[in-house]
Amino acid sequence: MIDTQAVRAYLMGLQQRIVDTLQAADGKEFHTDAWVRGPQERLQGDGKTQLVEEGGLLERGGCNFSHVKGPQLPPSATQHRPELAGAPFEAMGVSLVFHPRNPMVPTVHMNVRMFAALPAGKDPVVWFGGGMDLTPYYAQEEDAQHFHRSCADALAPFGADLYPRFKTWCDEYFFLKHRGEPRGIGGIFFDDFAELGFDQSFAMLRAVGDAFLPAYMPIVERRRHLPYGERERDFQAYRRGRYVEFNLVFDRGTLFGLQSGGRTESILMSMPPVVKWRYDWKPEAGTPEARLYSDFLRPRDWLAGG
Repeated sequence: MIDTQAVRAYLMGLQQRIVDTLQAADGKEFHTDAWVRGPQERLQGDGKTQLVEEGGLLERGGCNFSHVKGPQLPPSATQHRPELAGAPFEAMGVSLVFHPRNPMVPTVHMNVRMFAALPAGKDPVVWFGGGMDLTPYYAQEEDAQHFHRSCADALAPFGADLYPRFKTWCDEYFFLKHRGEPRGIGGIFFDDFAELGFDQSFAMLRAVGDAFLPAYMPIVERRRHLPYGERERDFQAYRRGRYVEFNLVFDRGTLFGLQSGGRTESILMSMPPVVKWRYDWKPEAGTPEARLYSDFLRPRDWLAGG
């Protein structure tokens, strides 16, 4: 049985748990923007955007819940399911991006979502998607290993093949083709997932969502008080430019939101507040900035330590 209300209840609870934890760590209250879209609009539904700017830990961070229904799935949602093109749909999810102020603390992204296509005269087609990935500026082996171990442990009860599959999918998805480089050190990514049936696929989604705080917060606490200067802030802003490029050119969630008529402010809350670009710049050999490229921005078996 497909229980969309159970999915909604879980997602709303997950959002609040994450915001409560980050709010306590940051020291600044998140702004909450609850919204509703009525029948006169292209999409109907409701949601809650929770955002902090210029906080103690987070320079900018947002965690959104949305639950929308629409008359037609946009192309970004059916690129792997052409038989559902044009079907009415229901979608709900939690999406977050946290951009810390200290360059020693990685940026992080997490998303868990459910889609239901509602083709006329047929049973609903339901699938899940999401994952989490880490984007460090000054990378540490133990952080990358901890993040990936957390992801692997969350997926282990649902099949030994899931973490390797979803890690590879993440490495391939969060890749800037025009740059020929990964966005960060990856994590897990999955989409169009229903192979375990509704109940177990939903249980897997919950395991991924529940793993986020244990995966990220130990890294935050290890790195948030490390010293940094203008050099590190400058490199952070430069690397954030890659984040912007990916989100605006390749990210399916961003494209889905914009193509389906979603709330622009909520969709673009993932954008970092300070970003820089330079023409054909490369870090000097032997520097910590160069080590990010040589040692971390490449696919690795993090569970094996390299």
